[in-house]
Amino acid sequence: MRLCVFCGCQPGRLAAYGDAAQRFGMVLAQRGVGLVYGGGRVGMMGVLADSVLANGGEVIGVIPQALVARELAHGGITDLRVVASMHERKALMAALADAFVALPGGFGTFEEFCEATTWTQLGLHQKPCGLLNVEGFFDPLLRLFDHAASEGFILPEHRAIVVVDDDAQRLLDRLAAYCPPPQEKWIDLDET
Repeated sequence: MRLCVFCGCQPGRLAAYGDAAQRFGMVLAQRGVGLVYGGGRVGMMGVLADSVLANGGEVIGVIPQALVARELAHGGITDLRVVASMHERKALMAALADAFVALPGGFGTFEEFCEATTWTQLGLHQKPCGLLNVEGFFDPLLRLFDHAASEGFILPEHRAIVVVDDDAQRLLDRLAAYCPPPQEKWIDLDET
């Protein structure tokens, strides 16, 4: 099994964010879950990848050529794939993964996680999507999701797509037990 993790290329303000990335990487490796991520060696991405590697796990990084220097591509991972565009990056990461998790990060993290969740909603895949809610980092985003659902923009069964926990082990257990909502497929992947 492989898990695609979206997270920041910055370390964030709190040491707890890096600590959580380090612990998450250790848990992934201990469970034999391979990591698919954005390919950087800095910030949360670097901490996560280094932790998986240090604990004997597999790490596949996917990075666009234009970001190799800016995000300081991680040269020590199991498999670094350099692609032509952000769209190609996200598509390859999704194809390589069995589930998605976001750790704290910025706009890119939010966008990538929401796209993976939308793809589940549209029936493009049935892969679970989770948030590791470190120090309540995702609480404002979860309130926004709840608000959109209460205002009728997100159906309750689609709101349930997002699995949340503040503990790495429990989050992985919940993702493993995830059952996607029954739904008709709206579009095919080549139509995105």
